[in-house]
Amino acid sequence: MTAWNADPEAGTSEFGAVTVVEGSSFCISGHTGDIHGGGAQGAYYQDTRIVSRWILRINGAFREPLVARNPTAFQAEFVGRALSADGRFDSPLVVQHQRHVGSGLRDDITIRNYSGQTATCGIDLQIDADLADLFDVKGGRTGKAGTAVKTVHKKELHIESGHPNGERRGVAFRASGGKPTEEGLIFHVSIPARSQWTTSVIAVPLTNGKRPSEPFTETMPLHHTPGVRRHVAWEEHVPRISVADANVEEVLERSQRDLGSLRIFDPQHPGRTAVAAGAPWFMALFGRDSLLASYMSLMVDPGLAAGTLQTLAELQGSKVDVDSEEEPGRMPHEVRLGVTAGLALGGTAYYGTADATPLFVSTLSELSRWGLSGDIIESLLPNADRAITWMEDYGDRDGDGFIEYQRPNQHGLVNQGWKDSWDGINFADGTMAETPIALAEVQAYAYAAYVGRALLARSAGDNAVERRCADRAAALKEAFNDKFWLPDKGYFALALDKDKKAVDSCASNMGHCLWVGIVDEDKAPMVAERLMSPEMFTGWGIRTLASDMGAYNPVSYHNGSVWPHDTALAATGLMRYGFVKEASRVASGLFDAAEHFGGQLPELFCGFDRADFSQPVPYPTACSPQAWAAAAPIQLARILLRFDPDFTRNVLHLAPILPDSLGEFRADNVLLGRSRITIQASGSSGTVTGLPAGLELRSDPRPPLTGDLFG
Repeated sequence: MTAWNADPEAGTSEFGAVTVVEGSSFCISGHTGDIHGGGAQGAYYQDTRIVSRWILRINGAFREPLVARNPTAFQAEFVGRALSADGRFDSPLVVQHQRHVGSGLRDDITIRNYSGQTATCGIDLQIDADLADLFDVKGGRTGKAGTAVKTVHKKELHIESGHPNGERRGVAFRASGGKPTEEGLIFHVSIPARSQWTTSVIAVPLTNGKRPSEPFTETMPLHHTPGVRRHVAWEEHVPRISVADANVEEVLERSQRDLGSLRIFDPQHPGRTAVAAGAPWFMALFGRDSLLASYMSLMVDPGLAAGTLQTLAELQGSKVDVDSEEEPGRMPHEVRLGVTAGLALGGTAYYGTADATPLFVSTLSELSRWGLSGDIIESLLPNADRAITWMEDYGDRDGDGFIEYQRPNQHGLVNQGWKDSWDGINFADGTMAETPIALAEVQAYAYAAYVGRALLARSAGDNAVERRCADRAAALKEAFNDKFWLPDKGYFALALDKDKKAVDSCASNMGHCLWVGIVDEDKAPMVAERLMSPEMFTGWGIRTLASDMGAYNPVSYHNGSVWPHDTALAATGLMRYGFVKEASRVASGLFDAAEHFGGQLPELFCGFDRADFSQPVPYPTACSPQAWAAAAPIQLARILLRFDPDFTRNVLHLAPILPDSLGEFRADNVLLGRSRITIQASGSSGTVTGLPAGLELRSDPRPPLTGDLFG
């Protein structure tokens, strides 16, 4: 299983690359629109690179790039100037190139002739497809695909390749007026004075010789394509946000657009939407990432969480498989569609994660408080129960009450929490911890799962399950605060190692523990103080590892960088325990960082201090857009509003703590239950219009959800 390897980091990509995303399809090109072979560039469909070369030449010369932009996530526009034959004179030919991805690729090319004379053009489009698997491209192993066979038809160039498992992947290229050759497409045109010439280049993927049900065509208006229709519907469905602070408004709007672009769809369930982890390399369902992103996106669309839960439930483990690390009740870490996988969303799945399973239960419980259809909640309760059984029978490897992980093979992930890089779990002196490892935040997620299942049982009147899960939650909380707390340091250990020794590095994971409420009240002030210390808080966000730790490196993946989702969850925890000023300060820092990234927070950025760098320093291989980074600003808005619905108690809490700098906040068209509401807030006051019948608006924060106080 070469797909599942020990390096989860995104692959390298050139600076200034343009990425276009729609569903699980995406395209990476240079700023001219050309796709050059030998690197990561290309167009990808179902985790297979269907275009590995796309180079346009006019009269034997390349274009001089003028501008490249992404008006939408699924569309790119490139403008360039054709060079004159000798390169010395200004050319009157301007090339406009519009690219869309979806079920293949469509490139609309227009050449405008601004001269007073007819322009005769020889147009050469060099195209190729290596049909490499996404993982092989990411890992630099592109020679693994079968030998590609090229076939020139009257109107199309076909490139197909077979694979050892019997799968055949391919692509068909065509363009009106273009003559196909084995090297691409050739055009000979005359463009009248002050006129233009246009063609559409279509790349249609082939799976075992079959084309997608709705491929691109030359005649279909682009606004009628499935991808465009889905995005238009999304824009109409999501909240309409206005904020006096223009930056915050732009960031929230961009977050909504990015979340829309990261949705993936299962053809077997067309009404169900799940969230992919991020572009370009993680356009697939990831258990942990998709659950956390959909949780943080509840104010935008609770349906994302519902679809993610339903999709994961169908993939829940049913047997023990050492190769994929599947176990009964376990939720998958990652699902892929490549040549080594099936063709639907439920293709090859890898289960090596310790946290997706408890997060499934806690997310389901949270969703029940948002007024989701009771039929959906009830249908997923058996999956929640199987998830808890996994936590107890397989997750807790040694019966000590904690969930540990250790891969049973040589190709799975070494570390199986959200910091899943090979060096992500280490002691204060920089020594790496050895598995089995029990992570602090995984125990917190397990606590939240027990509390969540108890609350679900209480709503259903199941006293036995309620009491059992409440007791397990209370016992786990007590054990966690005993074994993970480091009294001499004033913070929680990152983990327990194979010898049950506390991994004593100061890391951001304890912010997740605040989020779910597993931290004892007397310890919370010390945790908050440490999270806000100069060693942890950069001014932009919270470092994954404190700067006084042995493994600290501000330009590392997990040992000193800043991850927006991690920071947002820590801010949620600070707000939960009443550290309002601290939470507001963290939120403001992250919104400021987003402004420097053009309103779009990346997967992560470097952990340099704000006092030393006037702008956050980008991390070179960060995904963007990335689901939980896109969801982080939505979560920050929610905690500043202290907006918490609870249909199980027939109340809606709205207790704003908005900074004066934010000004007035308004969100229309917010889905709550079956109603569309309007939220207005300023400072510490707020109102809701269109409140669902039977729901009481409260101006106090939602009380903690614990095993003792059932919310």
